[in-house]
Amino acid sequence: MGAMISAFMRGVTRLNDFIGRWIALLVFAMFAFLLLEVGFRYLLNSPTVWTNELTQMLFGIYAVMSGGYIMAHRGHVNVDLLHSHMPPRKRAFTDILTSVVFFIFTLALLWFGIDMARESISSWETSYSAWNPPIWPVKLAIPVGTALLVLQGLVKLLEDIAVAFNLDYYTPDENESEGEQL
Repeated sequence: MGAMISAFMRGVTRLNDFIGRWIALLVFAMFAFLLLEVGFRYLLNSPTVWTNELTQMLFGIYAVMSGGYIMAHRGHVNVDLLHSHMPPRKRAFTDILTSVVFFIFTLALLWFGIDMARESISSWETSYSAWNPPIWPVKLAIPVGTALLVLQGLVKLLEDIAVAFNLDYYTPDENESEGEQL
């Protein structure tokens, strides 16, 4: 049983790591599109109608799809006034208790995100702008990214349970630290 839990935890973390590294490349695309827009607007005096909107859509995908990766690498913002001064087991117990709030929020976001994405896909929703691109892929990214975040949250909960109760299916790496370099 412990091997299955450990394999699940490694699999989810690897999936989020893989997706997060690919999603990070969107920064270069956003940079290129904005640079292109600046060039067209100020050098050629011919602004585009699509670059700003496309950049906003890419940023939306970037933001929602990176949550699991950030959680896997302990990059989310924490309020560490008391938390950082606690011993590991007490910190794990605290994280177990506060994970209830995390799961309430993320599962609600997942529920409503699925509904919103389903509605958007069913009508092949577009932006109704001058360029009028489809926006259903952006809305589909919301439940997908949230599901990845929920799975990584489950991994974090299992890690905290293992630390709090000295279970053997998880042993923290000595190089694993909060705020690890991304």
